[in-house]
Amino acid sequence: MREMQARAYAARAAKYLLLKAPPASGKSRALMFLALDKLRHQGLRKAIVAVPERSIGVSFASTRLSEHGFEADWVVEPQHNLCSSGSDQSKVAALKAFLMGEGRILVCTHATLRFAYEQLDGAAFDDCLVAIDEFHHASGNQDSKLGELVRGLIAGGSAHIVAMTGSYFRGDGQPVLLPDDEARFTTVTFNYYEQLNGYKHLKSLGLGYHFYQGRYLTAIGEVLDTDRKTIVHIPNVTAGESTKDKRAEVGAILDIVGDVIFTDPETGIIHVRRRGDGKTIKVADLVEDEPAHRDLVMGFLRRMSKRDDVDLILALGMAKEGFDWPYCEHTLTVGYRSSLTEVIQIIGRTTRDCPGKRHAQFTNLIAQPDAADDRVALSVNNMLKAITCSLLMEQVLAPVIVFRPRPDPDVPGGNEEPGAISTAGGNLVLVKGLKGVTSDRVRQIIEQDLVDIKAAVLGNPDVEKSIAGVVDPEVLNRVLIPKVIATKYPDLTDAEREQVRQHLVVSSVLHSGAVEQRGDQRFVRMADRFINIDDLSIDLIDAINPFQRAYEILSKQVDAPVLLAISDAIAATRIQMTDEEAMLLFPKIKQFVTERQREPNVNSSDPLEQRMASALIYLKNLRRMRGL
Repeated sequence: MREMQARAYAARAAKYLLLKAPPASGKSRALMFLALDKLRHQGLRKAIVAVPERSIGVSFASTRLSEHGFEADWVVEPQHNLCSSGSDQSKVAALKAFLMGEGRILVCTHATLRFAYEQLDGAAFDDCLVAIDEFHHASGNQDSKLGELVRGLIAGGSAHIVAMTGSYFRGDGQPVLLPDDEARFTTVTFNYYEQLNGYKHLKSLGLGYHFYQGRYLTAIGEVLDTDRKTIVHIPNVTAGESTKDKRAEVGAILDIVGDVIFTDPETGIIHVRRRGDGKTIKVADLVEDEPAHRDLVMGFLRRMSKRDDVDLILALGMAKEGFDWPYCEHTLTVGYRSSLTEVIQIIGRTTRDCPGKRHAQFTNLIAQPDAADDRVALSVNNMLKAITCSLLMEQVLAPVIVFRPRPDPDVPGGNEEPGAISTAGGNLVLVKGLKGVTSDRVRQIIEQDLVDIKAAVLGNPDVEKSIAGVVDPEVLNRVLIPKVIATKYPDLTDAEREQVRQHLVVSSVLHSGAVEQRGDQRFVRMADRFINIDDLSIDLIDAINPFQRAYEILSKQVDAPVLLAISDAIAATRIQMTDEEAMLLFPKIKQFVTERQREPNVNSSDPLEQRMASALIYLKNLRRMRGL
């Protein structure tokens, strides 16, 4: 087993196990080891593996583990692979039949599992392992169906749960698990520092934000290097960067690469003769969504095994979560992605160890913002900190940055993104965990009426009780405030009311007032569970260079030493320790290093090793502050 898999397997007796490890770290294989042990030695009768979408189900296909020394093979019978084609109704019926039949292992989607759970008594899952891949799709929010399923299994019965994720946070600021539920899980954490430090080939990651003027198709040729295995994520057709014609964009990118020779009818792969040297570049088009073409190309991508099978993948809404292409060296993403979970998943496509790949690169190509360059650099540095903290499996309340494009005189009508919120001075807006605005009516309310809404909220008798501590703060946030908004604006839809509520809460927390300190205790307390990137005095910018008529901002190489320094900086903000305790532990730390030839790990399952690691970080930080 890999180091992460062995660490997870050591915790196999846990009824509820939370496995946090980066993409490409071997979580699917770790789950196979855990599930087979529970089926063979812990008395469980069935194992159900749920994935967010059908394409990810291939990660849990039958695998001959015995060839590598394990005691049994992972076998998924064809009728129990519910990630194949078919209707939702038939798959739910198949899962229900599986629970009552003789089968042992089943793979399905989150949706199939949720629908079946809604139709069954929770006792139907007794003595079963329910394994949920990409667990960040769950939420502690009461409206989360997947979260409700997890809470239901925990509340009663004998089901075991393995929850796995490479990004233990959500873009909406909601906790994945409520604190009381999370406390019931045994947590195994393996972060990107440990992964990169153990790799044979891949040693560093680069993060680059390239800003351009005009249309992205005039700039993409300067950052697209077809000598590197690359995935290009073109912008959604609703994004400001899009030309609104996705097929024309694919054609334009192919023209930048070279001249199309032919499309292989058996694989769907496009062969392009590169300009300059005539080399054949093999391109997979995942932008075209015609079912026959998509299935042909995806089928080939799942089967391919050689480095030269594909050179470039063009994608729209695909080739992200769960997509496996070990040779990928570069992900080039057009348009700013405000979801940090999406960014981490995109980066994860490049971070699998592979011969010949020493460096991986994430590049974000964005229209130049209408803001001062130093403000943009500050915002990008915050994003770099958020990304690296996330790679270390820390929960981050990510900065949501609205890059308001600078109007370009060469583009008719400018390149303003439709529906962008105007801001004072046209500067960047930095708001954490905030949903976008989808209508002019909501925009008008947020810009003009927030003060009146706050007055109405604080004047409500039920809210006064909450401020006095009589009503639970979560009831205030989720029930009372929406009720006040609904009474004041009965014409709004549920989605619009939620947008107003979130902006009201953010405004109240960011500015002084009773709501900040008392009226929204739940929000403040929840935010404390996340890393505040503003507390990390780290500059991750390596260079700011000219690019097109704008500029590019490049990160320092994110390698093992950089990640270790960031990990220590995060841990230092949490450690509760005295100088005396740290000095008492120091001889034990030296003995530990001598015996094991490594420093103690703060993520160890051994409480003493954890404390020694905390003491070492504390002492290093103390020495740094004293300038020694």
